[in-house]
Amino acid sequence: QVHLVESGGGLVQPGGSLTLSCTASGTVFSIRDMAWFRQAPGEERNLVASIDSDGIPNYVDSAMGRFTISRDNAKNTVYLQMGSLKPEDTAVYYCNADIRGYYYWGKGTLVTVSS
Repeated sequence: QVHLVESGGGLVQPGGSLTLSCTASGTVFSIRDMAWFRQAPGEERNLVASIDSDGIPNYVDSAMGRFTISRDNAKNTVYLQMGSLKPEDTAVYYCNADIRGYYYWGKGTLVTVSS
């Protein structure tokens, strides 16, 4: 059994920064891609950024230049550093991991950008 647990969400003012973390635990072997998705109220869950096992990142346009995804393979952890946050970044952020062909999800962490 594999569990993904996100942390680091909270309330932040526009223009502020926040770093999310997600750690995989349990029977974890060979994590391939890891990714962050987000889901705003009333909207679909959408990809924000992903990173492969070699550390090569990929970003959607809205995250480019503001967010940085990274991972620590020794800790089975992926991070999302978010800067220049905007109210439209408000969402529940979910971690996703491809472990030997199976995709696992965390339960999400809420990020609220508001003054």
